[in-house]
Amino acid sequence: MRICLVSETWSPDINGVAHTLGRLSDDLLRRGMTLQLIRPRPAGDPHVAQGIAAELQVRGVSVPGYREVRLGLPAARRIRRLWKADRPDVVYLATEGPLGWSALGVAERLGIPVVGGWHTNFDHYCRDYGVGWLSSLVTRRLRHFHNRCGATLVPTRDQARSLTARGFERVRVMARGIDGEHFSPRHRDPSLREAWGSDAHRPVALYVGRLAPEKNLDLLRDTFTAMLAARPDMTLVAVGDGPGRAALEKALPEVHFTGFIDAASLARHYASADLFIFPSISETWGNVLLEAMASGLATVAFRHAAGAELIDDDVNGVSLAVGDEAGFLDAAVTLCQQPARYGRLGRAARERALHYRWPAIADDFLAALTLAREMSDETSRPCRI
Repeated sequence: MRICLVSETWSPDINGVAHTLGRLSDDLLRRGMTLQLIRPRPAGDPHVAQGIAAELQVRGVSVPGYREVRLGLPAARRIRRLWKADRPDVVYLATEGPLGWSALGVAERLGIPVVGGWHTNFDHYCRDYGVGWLSSLVTRRLRHFHNRCGATLVPTRDQARSLTARGFERVRVMARGIDGEHFSPRHRDPSLREAWGSDAHRPVALYVGRLAPEKNLDLLRDTFTAMLAARPDMTLVAVGDGPGRAALEKALPEVHFTGFIDAASLARHYASADLFIFPSISETWGNVLLEAMASGLATVAFRHAAGAELIDDDVNGVSLAVGDEAGFLDAAVTLCQQPARYGRLGRAARERALHYRWPAIADDFLAALTLAREMSDETSRPCRI
């Protein structure tokens, strides 16, 4: 199968979309698939994607406040030229920006089947960034976009039910996977804990993710503060960067802020902690939660996205109803004082996480693309009388 991936983001960008597409493409290439890629031209040093048969980089613009996030500008003429010369069997639209809309229109005109991905809750982001009045308009535009696709892939069953109830058609579930060798308790590093000022007996609580408004940073700040008041000897670590970092560093001078780190260091940071605190409710999935669980951490999260799919409360983590911020804070404070309990939850968390393997996720992805291609063939086949 010849598959064209259209995305506003790609490795080495650090976000869930780039991570998911990178893992999927690796698996597809191992299976002998031929991949095309259409994306915005990277800012700064140019780079090309590895293993891609044909790559088209289009003009892009940076998102205000997120210089590293770029939107691809419409490029219908260049996309049409590429696909006329090297026609893919199916197109996967990972993002719904101007580039995605442009590619969708070209695919329709050329009769190429399209599958869309739901990787970002843009309606939720409207509320986080103070333009909640745009949420209904954004939802209508996204519904129009995705209902023109042969299928829309979402990470969770709850998301599928929610979108279907709002008029989205042909919604299918494709979860996310984990590399259980890379994210593993065996990467625990006593020297790293020592560098944090901790040891084998004092708990370490970790947060990994963008430091931005949509991540519910006020609750993260309050939870870390309360945990430290209950266990003054514990260590707090925050991995990631973003526009909210400066304010958090000022409010939480005791926390070790690492910024973005490489993949090997990230695995060591997960494995060297004991608890994972994840207050965000903006994700469609939340790769970091699965990574933390695979690394053997006891997690505190809301019953949302991956938290709803993965966590059985007090079996392999602690799960709170969305909106119960007081309960979230109390649960984290209680857990950090119960080493036997957070050890038990962490062991069970890894067992649960290892059910989510990338080859199985790639199977679901290919099944959706194959079905869209077959449906397109059926509708384009001439009728016989």
